Amino acid sequence: MQSPHIPVMLNEVLENLNIKDGGVYVDGTFGNGGYTSAILDNKNTKVISFDRDETVLSRVAEVKEKYGDRFIFFQECFSKILPTLQKNNIGPVDGLVLDIGVSSMQIDTPERGFSFRFDAPLSMAMGQNDLDAREVINNFSETELADIFYKYGEEPRSRAIARRIVSIRGEKPIITTFQLVDVIKNLVGEWQASKVVPRVFQALRIFVNNELGELEGVLLDTENILKSNGRLVVVDFHSLEDRIVKNFIKSKTEPKQSVSRYIPTNIENSEKLSFKNVNKNAIIPSKEEVEENPRAHSAKLRVMEKL
Repeated sequence: MQSPHIPVMLNEVLENLNIKDGGVYVDGTFGNGGYTSAILDNKNTKVISFDRDETVLSRVAEVKEKYGDRFIFFQECFSKILPTLQKNNIGPVDGLVLDIGVSSMQIDTPERGFSFRFDAPLSMAMGQNDLDAREVINNFSETELADIFYKYGEEPRSRAIARRIVSIRGEKPIITTFQLVDVIKNLVGEWQASKVVPRVFQALRIFVNNELGELEGVLLDTENILKSNGRLVVVDFHSLEDRIVKNFIKSKTEPKQSVSRYIPTNIENSEKLSFKNVNKNAIIPSKEEVEENPRAHSAKLRVMEKL
């Protein structure tokens, strides 16, 4: 049974977006419409939502029926947010919220192939992708697979796993989630597999959907998406995403220091800062929220505001 998608740190997101009457906001990850609906309910606002996943369209129709012209939806990924807004003469806007990663609805739909808990075709595609996990597993070289598992899953046994996959697929294609799980279990053992399997599946999902590239792209576009005093609010769930977000905010909100031995280190470079960091440290979910929604346990929320 598909679990409902509970928007993580909803109250914190609404508070840090600094929502105001008449404001226009972009929800970059519509999902089940949790953030979108809450923003529309919070004040007399307008929300432009994006999601690459066509399975959200029935929920989009429900939200559209309720909120009418205050809600606009585009079936596009992160990298298309800015050009889509510009094409439709929308913006700059008062706020942008991004909920990074895979949704509960995607994980809990077996046929999507995101989860190692269900036996299903290897897919993991969030939208109309050019490739899926099955193609990667069965056609990429041993070196390419090892690099994917190490870079996107931070898996220390990446080379051994890639070598075993190439060996097994030479006899029979690996086309289901359970086939891939069995390959890993037979290599590392049942106990180690509980840690290794999630990392391999995460790596495949991130690579297939170019998740980190899409994240980096929309972050770079933020300056043109937001108006002055507009805020970027990002909720992420693992270290790879958070490192990108944290470093980006740092690059936009902290002056670069001189590296010359002849110039005092407190002299800033000439580049004018375009954002300020709203919260020095990442915001994390409350204990009560994690108890109610265990999938929130690794979430971090970061905020910056355009000057």
